[in-house]
Amino acid sequence: MGSQQHQSDPRILDRRRLATDHRVLAGLLAPGMAVLDVGCGTGAITSGVAEAVGPDGVVVGVDRDHGLIERARAHCAGRPNLSFEEADAIALPYDGRFDVVTAARTLQWVADLPAAVRQMISAARPGGLLVVLDYNHALNSWDPAPPPEFAAFYAAFLGWRQSHGWDNEVANHCPALFAAAGLRDVRTIVQDETSIRTDQDFAEKTGLWPEVIDNLGPTLQSAGVCDVSLLAAARQSYEAWRRTDLERHTLSMTATLGWRAGTG
Repeated sequence: MGSQQHQSDPRILDRRRLATDHRVLAGLLAPGMAVLDVGCGTGAITSGVAEAVGPDGVVVGVDRDHGLIERARAHCAGRPNLSFEEADAIALPYDGRFDVVTAARTLQWVADLPAAVRQMISAARPGGLLVVLDYNHALNSWDPAPPPEFAAFYAAFLGWRQSHGWDNEVANHCPALFAAAGLRDVRTIVQDETSIRTDQDFAEKTGLWPEVIDNLGPTLQSAGVCDVSLLAAARQSYEAWRRTDLERHTLSMTATLGWRAGTG
């Protein structure tokens, strides 16, 4: 969103589910709610939201990426209470329509975070709820430490993000953003995603980073922050290491909640 220059990997987005990948939101939904999902991607989580609010609810998913919106529409065509629209997080065309406005792993790609929060608040009805789930990339961790080639890639990835004005610690900064925007009863819930070797989905979860390298590699090369040899070495060393030595992988995530002032 905003100045984002790449498309998020549909393979990663398609695997996500409401119950496992946006757990706080899943526990807050009720039949009949109107919900806006900002940065909905391929609609995998959004579809679960539509199921949770039932036929009397209304769900709208928005994303700035035309290709992802088309994919979402194709995958979710059988849900009459669910629609998808192209829109940017900093220019949402809604005014007080939704009981819940949410963004999962979206604000990490927005440079003007105060503007995005203000737009989300405007889309919520008075008394409505904002729920943002996002990363602190600086606190993502591996045990034991990853090989140096991958560590070099990850440092370049964080530097590239920072060069675009994308906050690598957005999860930690959301509470202050919410408070500054006038939301009340702001609270946070830790939602770290930890995978250990004995988990059945360990291979799938830890396979995230080779997919990131594949997806972002050309963009990082064009930006001059990684060359082909570093990307290849990072991928190869990480793949070998995670098959043999990696024991624990943690993505640092936090859900931040806040309520718009007023009553509906």
